Amino acid sequence: MGQGQQETVATSLAGAVSEEISASLAPVDAELERRYPGDPGTRQPVHTVYVPGDVFAADTIRSWGDQALAALDEHAPDAASFAAVLGLSDDLAEPVYTRVRAKLEHEPVEDLRVDFEDGYGPRPDAEEDETAARAARLIAQAYDNGTAAPYMGIRMKCMEAPVRDRGIRTLDVFLSGLMRAGGLPDGLVLTLPKVTYAEQVSAFVRLLEAFEKAHGLDAGRIGFEIQIETSQSILATDGTATVARMIQAAEGRATGLHYGTFDYSACLGVSAAYQASDHPAADHAKAIMQVAAAGTGVRVSDGSTNVLPVGPTEKVHDAWRLHYGLTRRALARAYYQGWDMHPGHIPTRYAAVFAFYREGFEQAAARLARYANRAGGDVMDEPATAKALGGYLLRGLDCGALDIAEVARLTGLTRADLEGFAAPRRGDLTASAK
Repeated sequence: MGQGQQETVATSLAGAVSEEISASLAPVDAELERRYPGDPGTRQPVHTVYVPGDVFAADTIRSWGDQALAALDEHAPDAASFAAVLGLSDDLAEPVYTRVRAKLEHEPVEDLRVDFEDGYGPRPDAEEDETAARAARLIAQAYDNGTAAPYMGIRMKCMEAPVRDRGIRTLDVFLSGLMRAGGLPDGLVLTLPKVTYAEQVSAFVRLLEAFEKAHGLDAGRIGFEIQIETSQSILATDGTATVARMIQAAEGRATGLHYGTFDYSACLGVSAAYQASDHPAADHAKAIMQVAAAGTGVRVSDGSTNVLPVGPTEKVHDAWRLHYGLTRRALARAYYQGWDMHPGHIPTRYAAVFAFYREGFEQAAARLARYANRAGGDVMDEPATAKALGGYLLRGLDCGALDIAEVARLTGLTRADLEGFAAPRRGDLTASAK
């Protein structure tokens, strides 16, 4: 057959067959859209900082940045010494160190949670009321004057009977204070801790619905994170994954699943010396969380380390190496967020994040450029890989590891182009596969 000869196209099925199949799958199509809307495409912070309610102040974020810079000045005053501690390559040492210092100066905290749970503990009702009202006022002022972190909010007490009423009241006082100060900020994040049953999530949804109605807010305006700190939140008595039911019980309001390293480890009987985010029990829990959240638009966050970088330089360096290694391990496993418990942790948080994105930047940019231009190469990438490459570059841009100019130079793509690859419409991944 000649190359220019037109092919004869033959079919055997009547059009009604396709129509009948589509009609039979319409409920499944709707279910897929409802349950698996995909990633929201918004920025995900690289960490969450927890500050007890009574400690939180107007200058907390700046204070954390200043303390972190002071730790660098004392224990790693230049790029070479910092790189030596963390094992950074020569080509990464200067750009990582420079970017870490710049980050600490301009945006030291990406996500801050004023804590009314474990970090705050039981207090007289009048005291907690006043602290919650003060947190609302300070957060509202921070957003007004430009000193806020991109994301801020509170962790209330859980929905278990002994503390439920107190947790509900604290949330009410805090949200009401924000409304009185001008409304809920776009970066508002709430964290619901120690969730064991999906019914507790449903109850929290009803609580938020009631608040929205009371203030004439759009339905679904207030989202929240679910903290995974008990074995029952991973595996129910019937053998099913409770965390998957929790996501559905949130009715589209869940924004994240946060792993609680120490409560979860203790729940399983892990000895204190071995309670860490790289314990096999932690890996199992986070793997279940990750699979349950995939495609739902809910992000997964790793936990924290309680080894603080304080004391003499040798101890600080040991703690930095531990934190850096745990953060890099989490990033490789696609846990792009974690907790930081001390100002001394944030230099190594950003060092790990920046090194992760800068190490793979050139290769990722080249692969995505070849894919976008349909050019050949030594790797055959598919639409799903292009999605991962676009997401990788966007996360690097959002945190400050990469600059849009250098990304554009190596890829020839705009941020809008990257967003198109990172968040394709449903069906695009399979429809465009060759």
